Amino acid sequence: MAPLPNAELVRNSLQLYRYLLRCCKQLPEENIRQHYKHAIRQSFKVHADEDDPDRIQQIIKRAIEDADWVMNKVSASDCLNFFLTQFKMKKKTLQNKL
Repeated sequence: MAPLPNAELVRNSLQLYRYLLRCCKQLPEENIRQHYKHAIRQSFKVHADEDDPDRIQQIIKRAIEDADWVMNKVSASDCLNFFLTQFKMKKKTLQNKL
């Protein structure tokens, strides 16, 4: 699962918030989506009073990197689950032939 395109266009906190919520929509399970949506909301509340432009850009950059990591983690997990399922099906087929 690749991160959403146009992350480089995120310039302010509102754009970041929308970008991160769109990333959440790509997550495969509802409980995972809810977990990350909650984490995003909490993080925005914590940083709501931030007014240093350099610090805000640093937070935006880190949030996008973290979102990319989560999306890659979910993608790797999906691939692993797919291959495990395929392996189990082949193993079962071979056992049935014997």
